Order: sequence, then C-alpha cells, then structure tokens
Amino acid sequence: MTQTILPTIHRETTTPIPAPISSDGPKIAITNFSAYYGSFLAISNVNVTIEPKQVTAFIGPSGCGKTTLLRSINRLHEVTPGARTEGSVRLGATDLYDPRVDVAAVRARIGMVFQRPNPFPTMSIRDNVLAGPRLQGRRLSRSEADDLVESSLRAAGLWEDAKDRLRAAGAGLSGGQQQRLCIARAVANSPDVILMDEPCSSLDPISTATIEAMIVDLARNYTVIIVTHNMQQALRVSRRTAFFSTDGASRPGRLVEYGDTMQVFNAPREEATARYVGGHFG
Repeated sequence: MTQTILPTIHRETTTPIPAPISSDGPKIAITNFSAYYGSFLAISNVNVTIEPKQVTAFIGPSGCGKTTLLRSINRLHEVTPGARTEGSVRLGATDLYDPRVDVAAVRARIGMVFQRPNPFPTMSIRDNVLAGPRLQGRRLSRSEADDLVESSLRAAGLWEDAKDRLRAAGAGLSGGQQQRLCIARAVANSPDVILMDEPCSSLDPISTATIEAMIVDLARNYTVIIVTHNMQQALRVSRRTAFFSTDGASRPGRLVEYGDTMQVFNAPREEATARYVGGHFG
C-alpha cells in the first residue's frame, strides 16, 4: 500500500453518573455502537475508547457520522424523532444508555458546544453562565454564584472581556465571544466531558485562534472531543484523532482509523486515511 506521508507538523500549542474513577477522570468506552435515523443506518459498529483529559478530534468527510456519534455520547441523538441506537457508551463504569440513568444528568456531565453560538438571547452574560446550575436545582449563595461565573468565564477565556458588563445581554457579544460564553456555560456544570461540534466553523481566524488556544487549555481539566473539517485545526489542538469515512452515498459511516494525531496524519495505517489527510479524498 502506498501511503501519503506528510512532513512532521508541530502543534501549537434515576442513577446518577458516578464521580470520576481516577484522578485523570473517566474514560469514554464506545462499544459495538450504531446509530439510526428511522431505518437509515448513519454510523455502524464503532468501537473506540476516548482517553480522559486530552483533546480527541473526529475528522472525515461530510455524511460519515461524526456529528451523529458526537451527539450520541451525551444522548442528544435520540432527540431526533425516529432516532435510535445500538451498542453501549460508557463513562467510567456507567452505561449512559442504561434505562435507569437520568438523561438530564448525562447532559450535565457531558456538555455540548454547537457549530453556531447559541447563548440564551433574553439572558445576561451572568445568567447564561448560571443557567445550567440553576436548571439542576443547585442552591448558590451570591458569593458562590459570583465565583462560579468568574471561574467559568476565565476557563473560557472571556473574563477580561466580560467582567465589566455581566448584566449585558449575552447575545450582544461578538460571534467569537458568544461561542466562548457557550463554553463557559458548559463549564459551569462541572462536567467530565465537553463535546464540540465544529465550534469555529462560523468564526473569523482571530476568534478561531482564541478558541483553539482555549480548547488546549481546557484539556487540563476536561475530556474534550471536537468534530472538525479543518485538518490544521485537528493538528493544532488534538492529541488523538479518529478518522471516519463511508463507502458511498446512503452507506453508513464507519471508524477507519484511530490513534495519536501525529501518527494518523504523518504515518496513517489505512490507505483511506492517507488519501483524506493528504487532500486526495474522492
């Protein structure tokens, strides 16, 4: 097999879910997992383990099931009418699809950041950050709420920009700032995992660079999984990369290769991976 070898590229830098099972946090183990939209099989028989407290990138062509798998990890896939899954997704020792598991608790422990920033338009910056904890029924004193807002905004790299206008509408921020506010909103729930579905696709290069630096920093405390079509972005932010593909239109997506990001890009094991990362897909 002829492989496309790229030059070495250096990166820039109900049952509650149990607490993390180690100081490094719980792994995500996806086993024999398939997802459907009605009778259509979107992604088939995925087996992969996501390591804790690092960034994992999902890459691959459109329609190969990356976002479907991402949404399945925190059980958002099933929100679509007719959607269903087979197999298991485990966070540590907990099967997230066990019928006894509280779905709201899953989504609190596994936060989601979408393609387009979606701050709650009628809420202030402060109230956007506190929305999740309040929905969970957490009782916070004023000082506790202040501390949580500051720590969450700092984690998202937004504190310096927002600290003097916390009562202003979150929707009044720039696009990049709105996306960081959505990340702060996810962080405020104290999750184990943060899922990101092409979080920079609608942002300018400067905002993208800010978000990427923040993603790398977030991995010190959280497991981060990012779907991206930007190969350079995957190289810059991720430690591990999963390449998904499909054998044609109306065929299910599948996991082709998974490994350290530098190995996947510089010495791929599969020809399909080599063609994709080398820019020769299709």
